[in-house]
Amino acid sequence: MERRNLLRAAVAAPAATLVTAAPAQATPARFDQDSPRFAVAVLPDTQYLFDADSADPAPLRETFGYLLEQRAEDNIAFLTHLGDVTEHGTEQEIVLAGQTFTRIDGKLPYSVLAGNHDIDGSKDDQRGPSAYLSTFGPQRQRRSKTFLGASKDGYNSAHLLEAAGRKWLILALDWRISDSGLAWARETLTKHRVPTIVTTHDLAYADDGGQAYLSGNGQRLWDQLIKGNDQIFLTLNGHYWPPGRTVLKNDAGHDVHVHITNYQDRYYGGAGMIRLYRFDLVRNRIDVETFAPWFLARDPARRTPLEAETIELTSDVDRFSLDFDFGARFPQAQPAPRPAAQVVDRHTAAYWRFDEKGQSVADGATIRDLSGRGNHLTVRRLANSTDQTLTVSAEHHAGAPAHASLRFDGGKGPDRGATLQTAAGAPITTAKFLDGYTIEAFVKLPEPFEGDHAWMGILSWEGRAGDAGKHSGWSDLEPTCSLNVSGERFLQYVLYSEVGDHNPTSWSHALPTGVWQHLAVVNDGRRSIVYVNGSKIARNPTQPARGIATLGRPFVIGATSFDLKYGQGFYGWIGDVRITGRALRPEQFLPGGHFR
Repeated sequence: MERRNLLRAAVAAPAATLVTAAPAQATPARFDQDSPRFAVAVLPDTQYLFDADSADPAPLRETFGYLLEQRAEDNIAFLTHLGDVTEHGTEQEIVLAGQTFTRIDGKLPYSVLAGNHDIDGSKDDQRGPSAYLSTFGPQRQRRSKTFLGASKDGYNSAHLLEAAGRKWLILALDWRISDSGLAWARETLTKHRVPTIVTTHDLAYADDGGQAYLSGNGQRLWDQLIKGNDQIFLTLNGHYWPPGRTVLKNDAGHDVHVHITNYQDRYYGGAGMIRLYRFDLVRNRIDVETFAPWFLARDPARRTPLEAETIELTSDVDRFSLDFDFGARFPQAQPAPRPAAQVVDRHTAAYWRFDEKGQSVADGATIRDLSGRGNHLTVRRLANSTDQTLTVSAEHHAGAPAHASLRFDGGKGPDRGATLQTAAGAPITTAKFLDGYTIEAFVKLPEPFEGDHAWMGILSWEGRAGDAGKHSGWSDLEPTCSLNVSGERFLQYVLYSEVGDHNPTSWSHALPTGVWQHLAVVNDGRRSIVYVNGSKIARNPTQPARGIATLGRPFVIGATSFDLKYGQGFYGWIGDVRITGRALRPEQFLPGGHFR
């Protein structure tokens, strides 16, 4: 069984026998800095594991082994220790702790900060030389590629991560940071305007209900550093127990999440327990879990009662999720629009975009086919429509080459909408695509999604299936190929193939509202597969699907005909549309790396 499944197995089936030994020598695991999902591991007070002649580093060694083994699986970017590495701060304890940390040196970037048990707690970070500084100071940390620098005294450090296509700053601040240390931290924040996590030993404490409050030292940090720097969104500290959390408003009116993480009061001094903060920039969430790898690795049949109950902590201050809109809080500069030449090649059958300067969407206006094949579109409003039924918008998918789209306000009661249609005789109207094709479109449904828009069309080839000699589908009067949205907002791709009387129909999950989606239909000359945001949907039939039964009638964006007539039009935004005369791989789709 893989190590990532051990925790679930231990909780679901505690009587099972699972034995997993830590690897004898872990090798550096690959971290994917472009993935939109990554984790930061948090390690609080380990002082009771390094307590004079009762020291036992075994739990921490197991924790480090777990992190190295799981680094690629969980995409662990960094580990941060919250201070009180040792109990007395003696050279003996500090050296033993330093030897234990060699397990991850050069393999997993990490930060360490001094707690009051690691140094002379009566002095601030100007205290001078110490066993802690000799072992865990800048001379050790600068070996890590994430190490950004340290304050002059060496007791405060900064670490710059690259994860989820962004840069992230972690400040590891001393037990009692001095005024000069605070000045260094403020200067570091000024130089690196990126999302920031502040870690320190003493910032907040909690009551028995898990509600956190700033301590005296925490109030000083809040007043002089945190509340005035909007890039700080999360603070982590140990020192106190029980664990807890709260949310404070900074000077910009934004949330700062304040979390206490400390388990030294638990069995075996916390046993090297860690907390994983799993960042998900697709779902805009941070999922948090707390567990002890040392107990997790034990044979379940031989775990003692205390080991079994301390494997995982599941209270609402130990296991929880935070909704966090990273894009809204920390907007990134958008990439420049990509010219058509970068997304058009000899296989491109048609490519339309809506960012041409002065682009008109009045009835009769032309939208050019930038593939050079002459499949130009003409704007046409349906009955009961107004100028506002079709407008040009600056909204666009982050990965779209063009930074513009069209806003369609189609609907029912009465039917209304707008279409973009090719002329009779345009090459795309008779193309059969027998060797395969890829159809791509960027689409966004409004939030709120108001009204009845069931079975609205995104794009289609006009022409009755029966006229093409195809009678296997729902109706001989429906078009030979169309991409639609059902009443449940399921994406539906309907095809009548050129070869044979086949009508394979693909169905997606419910499309979300208020979020741009990239849709792709890929046909390899044998069957069709539909993708949403680069992910293959579940309901792709295995029926043969060779070619499209086109009849020389218009290709249309913005609606689907029935019996050659149009009722309602699309409701929402449509961005770039590209048709390619071959099957593309997801990495070749228009958004490129924006799916990761």
